[in-house]
Amino acid sequence: MPILPLQLPRRGDGPLRILCLGAHCDDIEIGCGGTVLRLLQENPGAAVQWAVFASTPERAAEARRSADAFLAGAGERRLVIHEFRESYFPWVGAEIKDRFEELKRAFVPDLVFTHTREDRHQDHRAISDLTWNTFRDHLVLEYEIPKYDGDLGVPNAYAPLSEAQARRKVELVLEHFPSQAKRAWFRADTFWAMLRLRGIECNAADGFAEAFHCRKVVL
Repeated sequence: MPILPLQLPRRGDGPLRILCLGAHCDDIEIGCGGTVLRLLQENPGAAVQWAVFASTPERAAEARRSADAFLAGAGERRLVIHEFRESYFPWVGAEIKDRFEELKRAFVPDLVFTHTREDRHQDHRAISDLTWNTFRDHLVLEYEIPKYDGDLGVPNAYAPLSEAQARRKVELVLEHFPSQAKRAWFRADTFWAMLRLRGIECNAADGFAEAFHCRKVVL
């Protein structure tokens, strides 16, 4: 059974426009990297705005290399990396909100990827809340990040992936973020487990998928 192309609503006649938002330098890749790879494969020339809000010089360099790899199939691509202090987002919310307003003026997306609202990491929740505060009438898919907090929920939207797409995601994440290799959870089997579990839940043809929370869909 083949994976059907993702048919997404467009705001204009041009290429698909995707906005990817992540609190930290590897969040987008872990949460929706496989789906981004699939979307770019199925929508040649898609435009992508990729925005990360916390970084250090070392991690920013990793993020740039990773984004270049994940977005190799994009037409137009823009990368923004901010340097807000990790774990302090709720206390600098006004400054981060200003960056969101800049994004809104610079890029009008058809689809927005962001963190899920129920994520227990305070930075992740802040980005999710600001996403909905800023992009109020857009299609928003909230991705999940596995971690110690044990906050994985029950998603209601799935993006089946081919085995090649799933494998490429895992390879790129491990290749481009060596600074995270010391973390116990940052392992290939963690990422494969998530892909396989969500693949089971949506009966994916190749057995792999990423999952999202979709709060609102306007038909």
